[in-house]
Amino acid sequence: MSRHAIPGLPSRYPIGDLLPAMYADDDLAQRFTAGLDTVLAPILSTLDNLAHYFDPRVTPEDFASELAQWVAVELDPAWPLGLRRAVLLRAVELHRRRGTARGLVDLLRLCAGVHARVLDGAGAAWSTRPGTALPGTAGGQVVVQVWPGRSAVDRQRVTALVDSVRPVHVTCSVEVLAGPPQQQRR
Repeated sequence: MSRHAIPGLPSRYPIGDLLPAMYADDDLAQRFTAGLDTVLAPILSTLDNLAHYFDPRVTPEDFASELAQWVAVELDPAWPLGLRRAVLLRAVELHRRRGTARGLVDLLRLCAGVHARVLDGAGAAWSTRPGTALPGTAGGQVVVQVWPGRSAVDRQRVTALVDSVRPVHVTCSVEVLAGPPQQQRR
């Protein structure tokens, strides 16, 4: 990222206007300060708009990746700017739910535009007695079922998103469905 001189960018605070009256008509002083204005204008503009750099809705496109690093979010440069901004806006929510089935479903809906359901693995249990059997089966696999939402299912993209957030010790498989799975009757 580079903030550099923008041709013709006027300074909101021209130095020549701030000089004492005896230098107001001095051509050399005015030309010298005009050169300084050219160098300082982008810096002053950046400082005047600094709050907007930290707002994902309006941050400059080239600064979005910097902002993502600050909030520990991975943005795919291939994503459209609107999607990158949406992920940045929901960074706290995504972090709060990271590692959960709900978090994965939300991430897939937001980033891939698909609906999803996570069929979880072994589960969790607690006991007051040592040696209590663990729930489920050892080495259970998590199945992520996806079907079209606002976008068609791109299996490679979905798999990459699942792999980016799943714990290393958990194995996942992705199943692509034509539509929502049928609800089980009880």
